[in-house]
Amino acid sequence: MIDSGNYHETLDKALELIGYEDLRKEQQLRREQQDGKQIGIGFSTYLEMCGLAPSRVLKSLRYAAGGWDAATIRVSPTGKVVVAAGTTPHGQGHATTFAQIVADDLGIPIDDIEVTFGDTELSPLGMDTYGSRSISVGGVAVHRAAQKIVEKARKIAAHELEVAEDDLELERGTFTVKGAPDRAKTIPELAFAAWTAHNLPDGVEPNLEGTAAYDPQNFVFPYGAHICAVEVDMETGQVGVMKYVAVDDVGRIINPQIVDGQVMGGVIQGIAEALYEEAQYDEIGNLVTSSLTNYLVPAAPDVPSITLGRSETPSTTNELGVKGVGETGTIASPVAVINAVIDSLSHLGITDIERPATPERVWRAIQAAKGGSA
Repeated sequence: MIDSGNYHETLDKALELIGYEDLRKEQQLRREQQDGKQIGIGFSTYLEMCGLAPSRVLKSLRYAAGGWDAATIRVSPTGKVVVAAGTTPHGQGHATTFAQIVADDLGIPIDDIEVTFGDTELSPLGMDTYGSRSISVGGVAVHRAAQKIVEKARKIAAHELEVAEDDLELERGTFTVKGAPDRAKTIPELAFAAWTAHNLPDGVEPNLEGTAAYDPQNFVFPYGAHICAVEVDMETGQVGVMKYVAVDDVGRIINPQIVDGQVMGGVIQGIAEALYEEAQYDEIGNLVTSSLTNYLVPAAPDVPSITLGRSETPSTTNELGVKGVGETGTIASPVAVINAVIDSLSHLGITDIERPATPERVWRAIQAAKGGSA
């Protein structure tokens, strides 16, 4: 069951951002003038299943392990916080994003929050990072662990302030008595009280910490619309990306800069897949493009200006409303780029170009379509 989506919105925004009508007019003009450089416009709309997690589903797929993830949060007597996350980043910025979640939940400054990961001595519970599951599974586990701390802190605050728990309001990490805002306790103060254990309610254990394991009942489904405009040199077959627009919906966004960085990185990787990178083998099956010295990768001059747009429909799978983002760019961009190359040559009757669309392959396709020797 797909969680949520407003698919037309992403396409409409992408069309607007790339200036679709003007590009089509320019394309037609160049064709009429038989310009040496032709324009193509390529589309890619996608819907991705992310948050690989529902353990019951993984069982049906004969997956060896479960898909849940976990987190433990400890608030020290000084008010500093340590988060032990079960996922391990390799460039996605988990430390920043998870710290933001905890800062919002506990009202503690983000500089006072340390996020640890990647060591079973520190984080013994967790299923790690893959399938764009870190925020939608691991991040929700972090949020739920923080909520357990809030629940325990509320009990201690109610006991110390001699009121019922329902009489307390929490705002920015401070519990206040309804109607008496001067009567208040902060979470760091309550962490100290929980550590001394001098005046805890009956049945409440010392120290302020929480552990949560989260196993979603459904996946999350990010989606989007990408449009690429290319310029093809009809004499050499050289392809240049003129414009690239990506409009993605990854649910609620915790950190926009991190989301933008992951989308842009994925788009560039996909452009490389479409135009440069290729696995080549010799006659006996040895991979001859096994290192970065054996195949092209895009350098800074090859990377176009990427315009990012955004739609936001919160996921109904989890209470944070988040979806995955790590693979959006790499899913959409190769298709958009190749479709743009084909579109630039469609007036010649060309309907397919093998990937990567190297200058030689494009030139040969042009020559074949014109009836020449390729």
